[in-house]
Amino acid sequence: MERRAVCRSSVVAVAVGVSVAGGCAVGPDFKRPEAPAPTSWTISNDPRLATQAATDTVWWKSFNDATLDRLVDLACKQNLPLQVAGLRIVEARAQLGYATGKQLPQVQQVMGSATAARPSQNTPIASILPPHYVDYQVGFDAAWELDFWGKYRRGVETEVAALGASIADYYAALVALTAEVARTYVTFRTFEVLLELARTNAKLQEKALEIAQSRFKNGVTTELDPTQATTLLETTRATIPKLEIGRQQTRNALGTLLGQPAGTVDALLVGPPEIPKAPAKVAVGVPAEMLRRRPDVRGAELSAAAQCARIGVAKADLYPSFTLLGDIGLETASQGGAPHNFFSTSSIFYSLGPRINWPFFNYGRIENKARVEDARFQQLLVGYRNVVLKAAQEVEDAMVGFVNSEDASTFEANAVRSAERAVELAMIQYNEGATDYQRVVDVQRSLLERQNTLAQTNSEVVTNLVALYKALGGGWESRQEQPLVPASTEQEMRDRTHWGNMLAPAARGTGSSVSVGMH
Repeated sequence: MERRAVCRSSVVAVAVGVSVAGGCAVGPDFKRPEAPAPTSWTISNDPRLATQAATDTVWWKSFNDATLDRLVDLACKQNLPLQVAGLRIVEARAQLGYATGKQLPQVQQVMGSATAARPSQNTPIASILPPHYVDYQVGFDAAWELDFWGKYRRGVETEVAALGASIADYYAALVALTAEVARTYVTFRTFEVLLELARTNAKLQEKALEIAQSRFKNGVTTELDPTQATTLLETTRATIPKLEIGRQQTRNALGTLLGQPAGTVDALLVGPPEIPKAPAKVAVGVPAEMLRRRPDVRGAELSAAAQCARIGVAKADLYPSFTLLGDIGLETASQGGAPHNFFSTSSIFYSLGPRINWPFFNYGRIENKARVEDARFQQLLVGYRNVVLKAAQEVEDAMVGFVNSEDASTFEANAVRSAERAVELAMIQYNEGATDYQRVVDVQRSLLERQNTLAQTNSEVVTNLVALYKALGGGWESRQEQPLVPASTEQEMRDRTHWGNMLAPAARGTGSSVSVGMH
């Protein structure tokens, strides 16, 4: 009777322990950190910026450039670093599955053996054992460390947040890739425009040289005039190879962004040499919307959440662990032939019992491990605040650059028109002998400078707008249902390993949505 009472008390104690384990978890619970963020943009009253409208999720289409649309689409499908970021999601999903499995019995194994034995005849047990026998055994072994202190649940929290962070990193890579493709494409078109200007001006200067040579041959002017004309022409021609270098290098950069070798993107870049034009109005939203939208801000928050849970994992080792051990199976021996009565009840063996482990003498080492994790957590909290500050700065910088570049472009366009008229007047006056050739040289050089400056300013308008769209965090939403890796890569991985649904797009499959404020 007393033995039954002891056994019943043990069962109750285990049940109570399991229930306690379900509600106790050491370590801090993560809360979203406060971060200084503006309530409005400093130049939000500019008519070119719409703060009330939602930002565009496919912003590159606002340039109405079919070539740019095609480049962005191919880059999102073929870019190799983006595929690496996608594979990190797959890795994080597998890590989460592994951490989740740790909440079940940590050791589960089925064992079977057939061992031939011959005991020494010089031992006391030689008289009771046969000289030769075979021992047969089949059994199941398990060990389950009860999660009293939430060590394994904190581990799952860590991997859930880490998975969310990897998804955010993937989307951040998409944002950066889209912006880099657009920026590089604008640079390529800018080089084409500058080349066109250089060639056009070279033809204009060739005509001026012909006039100077004709006047020199007729004795109207000295040799100085054709010499000056030749100097200006050759100087302009010298800029063409340099611009060709820039254009070719930019073309090569586009190939790398598209995951293709140099020279394979030429067919994609057909079209007139024109810099894309910015839309008349740009939707920028409000700072709070930007913070919710930017994947890198979300990723910094989730990385901090993952690290917060690691503090709990480290602190759980400060407390004793309780493990249930057990094995059960069948065992018999025979002196040859089939095992005797192997499947009878008399062949059953089992053992069951708890184990308590408390690494008391490692207390200092474990405590310092918890301190390490806490210090890393604090670093990530500070890093999160810095990410928020830099995000707001990037938006402000890009808005200032965009608005003022557009203003500068208007003034530069006026200057180009005046320079073109000055060249016309100078050539007329030179032909009539009303001015010397130095005036022609000066106005032609000024025209090329003003045209180049206008082209570069127009490029800066679009480049600043691309930077603004990137700073606002747009461009990833349209890719949520797209594959993480190409179909060929996915098939290659499935041929090696069973992946289940872990290769699904980022918006589907294991851990597609992650809650940060878990407590």
